Amino acid sequence: MTRTETPPIGPVVGMVGAGQLARMTQQAAIALGVELRVLANSPSESAARVIVDTRLGDYRDLATLRAFAEGCDAITFDHEHVPTGHVAALAADGHAVHPGADALVHAQDKIVMRERLTAIGAPCPAWARVSSADDLDRFAKEHGWPVVLKAVRGGYDGRGVWVCASAADAEEVLASGTGLMAEAFVPFERELAVLVARSPHGQGVSYPVVETVQRDGICVEVIAPAPGLDPEDAAAAQHIALKIASELGVTGLLAVEMFQLPGGRIMVNELAMRPHNSGHWTIEGSRTSQFEQHLRAVLDLPLGSPAPVAPVVVMVNLLGGDDPDVFARYEHVMAHDPGVKIHFYGKEVRPGRKIGHVTAFGTDLGEVRARARHAAVHLMTGEYV
Repeated sequence: MTRTETPPIGPVVGMVGAGQLARMTQQAAIALGVELRVLANSPSESAARVIVDTRLGDYRDLATLRAFAEGCDAITFDHEHVPTGHVAALAADGHAVHPGADALVHAQDKIVMRERLTAIGAPCPAWARVSSADDLDRFAKEHGWPVVLKAVRGGYDGRGVWVCASAADAEEVLASGTGLMAEAFVPFERELAVLVARSPHGQGVSYPVVETVQRDGICVEVIAPAPGLDPEDAAAAQHIALKIASELGVTGLLAVEMFQLPGGRIMVNELAMRPHNSGHWTIEGSRTSQFEQHLRAVLDLPLGSPAPVAPVVVMVNLLGGDDPDVFARYEHVMAHDPGVKIHFYGKEVRPGRKIGHVTAFGTDLGEVRARARHAAVHLMTGEYV
Protein backbone atom coordinates (compact mmCIF):
# COMPACT_ATOMS: atom_id res chain seq x y z
CA MET A 1 0.00 0.00 0.00
CA THR A 2 1.44 3.38 -1.03
CA ARG A 3 1.04 6.55 0.99
CA THR A 4 -1.66 7.81 -1.37
CA GLU A 5 -3.59 4.54 -0.93
CA THR A 6 -3.81 4.86 2.86
CA PRO A 7 -7.50 5.12 3.81
CA PRO A 8 -8.40 8.72 4.66
CA ILE A 9 -9.25 9.89 8.16
CA GLY A 10 -11.78 12.67 7.83
CA PRO A 11 -13.30 14.28 4.73
CA VAL A 12 -11.40 14.44 1.43
CA VAL A 13 -11.45 17.64 -0.61
CA GLY A 14 -10.15 17.45 -4.16
CA MET A 15 -8.65 20.68 -5.47
CA VAL A 16 -8.07 20.91 -9.20
CA GLY A 17 -4.82 22.78 -9.64
CA ALA A 18 -1.62 22.68 -7.60
CA GLY A 19 -0.41 26.26 -7.40
CA GLN A 20 0.30 28.32 -4.31
CA LEU A 21 -3.39 28.60 -3.44
CA ALA A 22 -3.61 24.83 -3.10
CA ARG A 23 -0.36 24.82 -1.15
CA MET A 24 -1.71 27.31 1.39
CA THR A 25 -5.04 25.46 1.53
CA GLN A 26 -3.10 22.42 2.72
CA GLN A 27 -2.00 24.36 5.81
CA ALA A 28 -5.62 24.96 6.76
CA ALA A 29 -6.65 21.40 5.86
CA ILE A 30 -4.14 19.93 8.33
CA ALA A 31 -5.66 21.82 11.26
CA LEU A 32 -9.21 20.89 10.25
CA GLY A 33 -8.41 17.21 9.80
CA VAL A 34 -9.31 17.48 6.12
CA GLU A 35 -7.33 15.43 3.62
CA LEU A 36 -6.52 17.55 0.58
CA ARG A 37 -6.00 15.92 -2.81
CA VAL A 38 -4.67 17.99 -5.71
CA LEU A 39 -4.57 17.52 -9.47
CA ALA A 40 -1.22 18.80 -10.74
CA ASN A 41 0.27 19.16 -14.19
CA SER A 42 3.70 18.18 -12.86
CA PRO A 43 5.31 17.07 -9.58
CA SER A 44 7.29 20.32 -9.46
CA GLU A 45 4.21 22.50 -8.94
CA SER A 46 3.93 24.45 -5.71
CA ALA A 47 1.33 22.29 -3.94
CA ALA A 48 2.59 19.01 -5.40
CA ARG A 49 5.82 19.51 -3.46
CA VAL A 50 4.04 19.33 -0.09
CA ILE A 51 0.82 17.32 -0.54
CA VAL A 52 0.99 13.54 -0.30
CA ASP A 53 -2.16 12.84 -2.33
CA THR A 54 -1.07 14.52 -5.55
CA ARG A 55 -2.47 13.13 -8.79
CA LEU A 56 -0.88 14.08 -12.11
CA GLY A 57 -3.05 14.85 -15.10
CA ASP A 58 -4.62 17.37 -17.44
CA TYR A 59 -7.57 19.28 -15.97
CA ARG A 60 -8.94 19.69 -19.50
CA ASP A 61 -9.50 15.93 -19.80
CA LEU A 62 -12.88 14.80 -18.42
CA ALA A 63 -11.79 11.20 -17.82
CA THR A 64 -8.88 12.48 -15.72
CA LEU A 65 -11.22 14.68 -13.69
CA ARG A 66 -13.64 11.82 -13.11
CA ALA A 67 -10.89 9.54 -11.85
CA PHE A 68 -9.57 12.35 -9.64
CA ALA A 69 -13.01 12.99 -8.12
CA GLU A 70 -13.60 9.41 -7.00
CA GLY A 71 -13.59 9.21 -3.22
CA CYS A 72 -13.72 12.98 -2.67
CA ASP A 73 -16.36 14.54 -0.44
CA ALA A 74 -16.11 17.82 -2.34
CA ILE A 75 -14.36 19.10 -5.46
CA THR A 76 -13.06 22.66 -5.79
CA PHE A 77 -10.46 24.63 -7.75
CA ASP A 78 -7.36 26.75 -7.28
CA HIS A 79 -7.86 28.28 -10.74
CA GLU A 80 -10.84 29.01 -13.00
CA HIS A 81 -9.75 27.31 -16.21
CA VAL A 82 -11.56 23.96 -15.95
CA PRO A 83 -14.12 23.76 -18.79
CA THR A 84 -17.60 24.44 -17.44
CA GLY A 85 -18.93 21.40 -19.32
CA HIS A 86 -16.55 19.22 -17.32
CA VAL A 87 -17.61 20.87 -14.06
CA ALA A 88 -21.26 20.21 -14.93
CA ALA A 89 -20.44 16.59 -15.82
CA LEU A 90 -18.84 15.99 -12.42
CA ALA A 91 -21.93 17.40 -10.72
CA ALA A 92 -24.16 15.20 -12.89
CA ASP A 93 -22.07 12.22 -11.75
CA GLY A 94 -23.14 13.03 -8.19
CA HIS A 95 -20.06 14.87 -6.96
CA ALA A 96 -20.33 17.97 -4.78
CA VAL A 97 -18.58 20.59 -6.92
CA HIS A 98 -17.99 24.11 -5.54
CA PRO A 99 -18.39 26.47 -7.22
CA GLY A 100 -20.67 24.83 -9.75
CA ALA A 101 -20.56 25.36 -13.49
CA ASP A 102 -23.39 27.91 -13.52
CA ALA A 103 -21.45 30.12 -11.11
CA LEU A 104 -17.92 29.46 -12.35
CA VAL A 105 -18.66 30.60 -15.88
CA HIS A 106 -18.97 34.16 -14.57
CA ALA A 107 -15.31 34.09 -13.56
CA GLN A 108 -14.28 32.54 -16.89
CA ASP A 109 -16.17 34.66 -19.40
CA LYS A 110 -16.20 38.43 -18.94
CA ILE A 111 -19.16 38.93 -21.27
CA VAL A 112 -21.26 36.48 -19.25
CA MET A 113 -20.08 38.21 -16.07
CA ARG A 114 -20.93 41.71 -17.25
CA GLU A 115 -24.33 40.63 -18.59
CA ARG A 116 -25.27 39.01 -15.30
CA LEU A 117 -23.90 41.78 -13.09
CA THR A 118 -25.77 44.35 -15.17
CA ALA A 119 -28.97 42.31 -14.84
CA ILE A 120 -28.77 42.18 -11.04
CA GLY A 121 -27.99 45.89 -10.77
CA ALA A 122 -24.37 45.67 -9.65
CA PRO A 123 -22.49 48.88 -10.51
CA CYS A 124 -20.20 48.26 -13.50
CA PRO A 125 -18.34 50.34 -16.11
CA ALA A 126 -20.03 50.81 -19.47
CA TRP A 127 -19.08 47.88 -21.70
CA ALA A 128 -19.72 46.21 -25.05
CA ARG A 129 -18.56 43.23 -27.07
CA VAL A 130 -16.20 44.34 -29.85
CA SER A 131 -14.84 42.39 -32.80
CA SER A 132 -13.84 45.12 -35.24
CA ALA A 133 -12.46 48.63 -35.49
CA ASP A 134 -15.96 49.87 -36.31
CA ASP A 135 -17.35 48.33 -33.09
CA LEU A 136 -14.61 50.02 -31.10
CA ASP A 137 -15.12 53.35 -32.88
CA ARG A 138 -18.83 53.33 -32.01
CA PHE A 139 -18.06 52.55 -28.37
CA ALA A 140 -15.38 55.26 -28.15
CA LYS A 141 -17.67 57.87 -29.70
CA GLU A 142 -20.21 57.20 -26.93
CA HIS A 143 -17.83 56.78 -23.97
CA GLY A 144 -14.61 58.51 -25.06
CA TRP A 145 -10.95 57.55 -25.09
CA PRO A 146 -9.06 55.88 -23.52
CA VAL A 147 -10.90 52.56 -23.87
CA VAL A 148 -10.00 49.42 -21.94
CA LEU A 149 -9.92 46.29 -24.09
CA LYS A 150 -10.14 42.96 -22.26
CA ALA A 151 -9.78 39.38 -23.43
CA VAL A 152 -13.16 37.76 -22.82
CA ARG A 153 -11.45 34.60 -21.56
CA GLY A 154 -8.08 33.75 -20.03
CA GLY A 155 -6.83 37.08 -18.69
CA TYR A 156 -5.32 37.43 -15.20
CA ASP A 157 -2.67 39.46 -13.33
CA GLY A 158 -2.84 42.23 -15.92
CA ARG A 159 -2.60 39.84 -18.86
CA GLY A 160 -5.34 40.23 -21.42
CA VAL A 161 -5.97 43.90 -20.56
CA TRP A 162 -5.01 46.78 -22.83
CA VAL A 163 -5.62 50.47 -22.11
CA CYS A 164 -5.87 52.09 -25.54
CA ALA A 165 -5.62 55.86 -25.91
CA SER A 166 -6.63 55.80 -29.57
CA ALA A 167 -7.81 53.58 -32.41
CA ALA A 168 -4.18 53.19 -33.50
CA ASP A 169 -3.29 51.76 -30.08
CA ALA A 170 -6.00 49.13 -30.49
CA GLU A 171 -5.10 47.94 -34.01
CA GLU A 172 -2.72 45.18 -32.98
CA VAL A 173 -5.06 43.89 -30.26
CA LEU A 174 -8.04 43.81 -32.62
CA ALA A 175 -5.96 41.98 -35.24
CA SER A 176 -4.84 39.28 -32.77
CA GLY A 177 -8.02 37.23 -33.12
CA THR A 178 -8.62 37.36 -29.35
CA GLY A 179 -12.25 37.53 -28.25
CA LEU A 180 -12.59 41.04 -26.85
CA MET A 181 -14.85 43.34 -24.92
CA ALA A 182 -14.49 47.08 -24.42
CA GLU A 183 -14.99 48.94 -21.17
CA ALA A 184 -15.12 52.64 -20.48
CA PHE A 185 -11.99 53.83 -18.70
CA VAL A 186 -12.79 54.43 -15.03
CA PRO A 187 -10.91 57.36 -13.40
CA PHE A 188 -10.75 55.61 -10.05
CA GLU A 189 -9.03 56.85 -6.91
CA ARG A 190 -7.95 53.42 -5.72
CA GLU A 191 -8.68 49.72 -6.04
CA LEU A 192 -10.52 47.77 -3.38
CA ALA A 193 -11.43 44.12 -2.91
CA VAL A 194 -14.08 42.33 -0.90
CA LEU A 195 -13.67 38.67 -0.04
CA VAL A 196 -16.85 36.81 0.89
CA ALA A 197 -17.65 33.16 1.54
CA ARG A 198 -20.93 31.35 0.96
CA SER A 199 -21.86 27.80 1.88
CA PRO A 200 -24.20 25.47 -0.06
CA HIS A 201 -27.02 26.06 2.43
CA GLY A 202 -26.66 29.82 2.00
CA GLN A 203 -24.68 31.07 4.99
CA GLY A 204 -22.50 34.01 4.01
CA VAL A 205 -19.75 36.07 5.63
CA SER A 206 -17.67 39.01 4.47
CA TYR A 207 -14.12 39.95 5.34
CA PRO A 208 -13.27 43.64 5.78
CA VAL A 209 -12.89 45.65 2.59
CA VAL A 210 -9.21 45.92 1.68
CA GLU A 211 -7.19 48.27 -0.49
CA THR A 212 -5.09 46.60 -3.18
CA VAL A 213 -2.08 48.38 -4.61
CA GLN A 214 -1.27 47.41 -8.20
CA ARG A 215 1.89 47.82 -10.24
CA ASP A 216 1.98 46.84 -13.94
CA GLY A 217 -1.31 44.99 -13.47
CA ILE A 218 0.01 42.89 -10.57
CA CYS A 219 -1.09 43.27 -6.97
CA VAL A 220 1.94 44.21 -4.88
CA GLU A 221 0.36 45.19 -1.55
CA VAL A 222 -2.89 44.67 0.37
CA ILE A 223 -3.97 46.84 3.31
CA ALA A 224 -6.69 45.57 5.64
CA PRO A 225 -8.98 47.25 6.30
CA ALA A 226 -8.87 49.82 3.49
CA PRO A 227 -7.60 52.99 5.18
CA GLY A 228 -9.92 55.96 5.36
CA LEU A 229 -12.89 54.13 3.85
CA ASP A 230 -16.18 55.54 5.07
CA PRO A 231 -18.03 52.85 7.09
CA GLU A 232 -21.16 53.30 4.97
CA ASP A 233 -19.15 52.84 1.76
CA ALA A 234 -17.47 49.76 3.26
CA ALA A 235 -20.84 48.28 4.19
CA ALA A 236 -22.17 49.02 0.70
CA ALA A 237 -19.19 47.24 -0.90
CA GLN A 238 -19.69 44.20 1.33
CA HIS A 239 -23.41 44.17 0.52
CA ILE A 240 -22.63 44.21 -3.21
CA ALA A 241 -20.21 41.30 -2.87
CA LEU A 242 -22.62 39.20 -0.79
CA LYS A 243 -25.44 39.94 -3.24
CA ILE A 244 -23.28 38.83 -6.18
CA ALA A 245 -22.38 35.60 -4.36
CA SER A 246 -26.04 34.89 -3.68
CA GLU A 247 -27.38 35.86 -7.11
CA LEU A 248 -24.71 33.86 -8.96
CA GLY A 249 -25.06 30.86 -6.66
CA VAL A 250 -21.40 30.92 -5.63
CA THR A 251 -20.28 28.34 -3.07
CA GLY A 252 -16.86 28.74 -1.50
CA LEU A 253 -14.93 31.99 -1.71
CA LEU A 254 -15.69 34.90 -3.99
CA ALA A 255 -13.30 37.81 -4.42
CA VAL A 256 -14.87 40.94 -5.88
CA GLU A 257 -12.32 43.44 -7.15
CA MET A 258 -13.65 46.99 -7.21
CA PHE A 259 -12.82 50.54 -8.18
CA GLN A 260 -13.48 53.39 -5.76
CA LEU A 261 -14.38 56.57 -7.61
CA PRO A 262 -14.23 60.16 -6.34
CA GLY A 263 -17.02 60.67 -3.83
CA GLY A 264 -16.82 57.09 -2.60
CA ARG A 265 -18.86 55.44 -5.36
CA ILE A 266 -17.96 51.79 -6.05
CA MET A 267 -17.76 49.90 -9.36
CA VAL A 268 -17.20 46.16 -9.80
CA ASN A 269 -14.12 45.32 -11.86
CA GLU A 270 -13.44 41.55 -11.73
CA LEU A 271 -14.56 38.35 -9.98
CA ALA A 272 -12.56 35.35 -8.77
CA MET A 273 -14.22 32.24 -7.33
CA ARG A 274 -11.46 30.77 -5.18
CA PRO A 275 -8.99 31.90 -2.54
CA HIS A 276 -7.45 35.12 -3.78
CA ASN A 277 -4.27 37.17 -3.49
CA SER A 278 -6.24 39.95 -1.80
CA GLY A 279 -6.99 37.53 1.05
CA HIS A 280 -3.52 36.21 1.90
CA TRP A 281 -3.40 38.63 4.83
CA THR A 282 -6.05 36.50 6.55
CA ILE A 283 -3.61 33.63 7.30
CA GLU A 284 -2.22 35.47 10.32
CA GLY A 285 -4.41 38.57 10.23
CA SER A 286 -7.90 37.09 10.64
CA ARG A 287 -9.63 34.76 13.08
CA THR A 288 -10.33 32.46 10.13
CA SER A 289 -8.02 32.39 7.12
CA GLN A 290 -9.53 32.48 3.65
CA PHE A 291 -8.19 28.97 3.08
CA GLU A 292 -9.90 27.53 6.14
CA GLN A 293 -13.04 29.44 5.21
CA HIS A 294 -13.03 27.97 1.71
CA LEU A 295 -12.72 24.43 3.09
CA ARG A 296 -15.52 25.07 5.57
CA ALA A 297 -17.72 26.41 2.79
CA VAL A 298 -17.20 23.63 0.25
CA LEU A 299 -17.83 21.01 2.98
CA ASP A 300 -20.97 22.94 4.05
CA LEU A 301 -19.65 23.46 7.58
CA PRO A 302 -20.50 26.53 9.67
CA LEU A 303 -18.34 29.43 8.52
CA GLY A 304 -15.70 30.97 10.77
CA SER A 305 -15.27 34.51 12.03
CA PRO A 306 -13.73 36.86 9.44
CA ALA A 307 -12.74 39.40 12.11
CA PRO A 308 -9.18 40.74 11.91
CA VAL A 309 -6.81 40.13 14.83
CA ALA A 310 -5.37 43.66 14.79
CA PRO A 311 -6.47 47.14 13.70
CA VAL A 312 -4.08 47.09 10.71
CA VAL A 313 -2.79 44.18 8.61
CA VAL A 314 -0.51 44.64 5.58
CA MET A 315 0.51 41.96 3.11
CA VAL A 316 3.23 42.58 0.51
CA ASN A 317 3.82 40.21 -2.38
CA LEU A 318 7.33 38.93 -3.04
CA LEU A 319 8.14 39.27 -6.72
CA GLY A 320 11.18 37.48 -8.04
CA GLY A 321 14.23 39.43 -9.14
CA ASP A 322 17.62 38.59 -10.58
CA ASP A 323 19.02 36.95 -7.43
CA PRO A 324 17.40 33.58 -6.64
CA ASP A 325 19.05 33.11 -3.24
CA VAL A 326 16.23 34.55 -1.12
CA PHE A 327 16.85 32.16 1.77
CA ALA A 328 20.25 33.71 2.41
CA ARG A 329 18.41 36.85 3.53
CA TYR A 330 16.08 35.18 6.02
CA GLU A 331 18.34 35.89 8.98
CA HIS A 332 18.22 39.67 8.71
CA VAL A 333 14.45 39.81 8.21
CA MET A 334 13.69 37.46 11.09
CA ALA A 335 16.12 39.16 13.46
CA HIS A 336 15.07 42.67 12.45
CA ASP A 337 11.35 42.03 13.02
CA PRO A 338 10.29 38.75 14.66
CA GLY A 339 6.64 39.74 14.17
CA VAL A 340 6.76 39.65 10.36
CA LYS A 341 5.47 36.43 8.82
CA ILE A 342 7.13 35.06 5.69
CA HIS A 343 5.50 32.72 3.16
CA PHE A 344 7.29 31.18 0.20
CA TYR A 345 5.44 29.15 -2.41
CA GLY A 346 8.08 26.61 -3.43
CA LYS A 347 8.56 28.27 -6.81
CA GLU A 348 11.73 28.92 -8.74
CA VAL A 349 12.66 32.58 -8.68
CA ARG A 350 12.04 34.42 -11.95
CA PRO A 351 11.88 38.18 -12.49
CA GLY A 352 8.38 39.47 -11.78
CA ARG A 353 7.00 36.10 -10.65
CA LYS A 354 4.98 35.90 -7.41
CA ILE A 355 7.07 33.61 -5.24
CA GLY A 356 5.72 34.46 -1.80
CA HIS A 357 4.44 37.17 0.50
CA VAL A 358 5.09 38.77 3.88
CA THR A 359 2.53 39.91 6.43
CA ALA A 360 2.76 42.35 9.33
CA PHE A 361 0.10 43.60 11.70
CA GLY A 362 -0.26 46.15 14.47
CA THR A 363 -2.01 49.37 15.37
CA ASP A 364 -0.33 52.09 13.29
CA LEU A 365 -0.72 51.97 9.50
CA GLY A 366 2.53 53.77 8.68
CA GLU A 367 4.57 51.59 11.02
CA VAL A 368 3.00 48.30 9.90
CA ARG A 369 3.33 49.19 6.24
CA ALA A 370 6.99 50.13 6.68
CA ARG A 371 7.73 46.84 8.43
CA ALA A 372 6.12 44.76 5.69
CA ARG A 373 7.85 46.71 2.93
CA HIS A 374 11.24 46.49 4.63
CA ALA A 375 10.97 42.71 4.86
CA ALA A 376 9.81 42.34 1.26
CA VAL A 377 12.46 44.62 -0.24
CA HIS A 378 15.28 42.98 1.68
CA LEU A 379 14.17 39.44 0.81
CA MET A 380 13.98 40.29 -2.87
CA THR A 381 16.99 42.57 -3.29
CA GLY A 382 19.13 42.52 -0.17
CA GLU A 383 18.60 46.27 0.15
CA TYR A 384 17.46 48.11 3.29
CA VAL A 385 14.56 50.57 3.34
